[in-house]
Amino acid sequence: MQDHLPLDFRSGLFVGRLQLPAGPTPVVLQAGRVIDVSAIAATVSQLLAAWPCDISAGVDLGDIADLPLQTAWQEGSTAIRLLAPLDLQVVKASGVTFAVSAVERVIEERARGDAQAAQALRTSLSARIGGDIRAVQPGSATAAHLKQVLIADGLWSQYLEVAIGPDAEIFTKAPVLSSVGWGDYVGVRSDSAWNNPEPEIVLVADATGRVLGATLGNDVNLRDIEGRSALLLGKAKDNNASCALGPFIRLFDSGFGIADVRRAEVQLEITGDDGFRLTGGSSMSLISRDPLDLVGQAMGQSHQYPDGFALFLGTMFAPIQDRGAAGQGFTHQVGDVVKVSSERLGTLVNRVRTCEDAPPWTNGITALMLNLARRNLLR
Repeated sequence: MQDHLPLDFRSGLFVGRLQLPAGPTPVVLQAGRVIDVSAIAATVSQLLAAWPCDISAGVDLGDIADLPLQTAWQEGSTAIRLLAPLDLQVVKASGVTFAVSAVERVIEERARGDAQAAQALRTSLSARIGGDIRAVQPGSATAAHLKQVLIADGLWSQYLEVAIGPDAEIFTKAPVLSSVGWGDYVGVRSDSAWNNPEPEIVLVADATGRVLGATLGNDVNLRDIEGRSALLLGKAKDNNASCALGPFIRLFDSGFGIADVRRAEVQLEITGDDGFRLTGGSSMSLISRDPLDLVGQAMGQSHQYPDGFALFLGTMFAPIQDRGAAGQGFTHQVGDVVKVSSERLGTLVNRVRTCEDAPPWTNGITALMLNLARRNLLR
């Protein structure tokens, strides 16, 4: 586990959740020590709402390097697992926030989910608008002019509307408590033939919209299903084990803040049982909308989150490397190991299964409340 933490983890402050024998438990990682803070705050949501707070009454579980944390696919078993670092927060996502992503979404739409047809579209469409769209500020007069030009050329798309229009695409990625964490399986629907991971930074905010920190996320995307119709976004995005978060939330402090998020580099590595390897990345400096603008569009007088929320910021990563036949592009295979990493946030690692074969989601809000009540942690 220590290899998947930032190099400076002993000088940072992190929040996460462990599955202990007693039940899911919020913890703070401070100076490399894992502190059980459940007696102070029963949930991560409650902890962040009160942050900063005194955690001196927490229970020291030991150094993170000494905890017997294992991935779900390692042999043997352990009573301690690392869970997704969120609990009661709503998981939201912003889409088409990078120019490259915008072009790929248009390609998906026009190819109707056909990976082979996408290659010809990619070549022609990118040549015509790729250079222009990267320099356009969303919602600006220049964006409005480009929209009119593209409409006249028959190239306008609902994806370009959210890429350069005034309103960002904000959607709900996953139900409360359904996300998987570091070392768990991530799910892809068995009826999807064109899909990919989406490596992203995820901001975490409280009920007031105060951004408290960031973590890593994999916003698993089924390109063929969304490509058939944008109205199938829910079916393409929200499935069993399709949202991965972790390993920890890095809290903002004097050594790490929103400026670090704005200049972060997010790396992706996929290795398959077939020997296939793909690497890529996403540079937050190239995002079209500022992260705090996206947070502001996610909540406000018209939308509240009383237990806080997390927001995927989007990605510029859209894999086009052929895995099999020429022109077929990339798609997942069962057994793929996916690593999403960033220097100040660590590494989120998951292994691909079909949604049907991934461990079913059974512990929802009722199960959590009953567990906390049995432990006398509800106040």
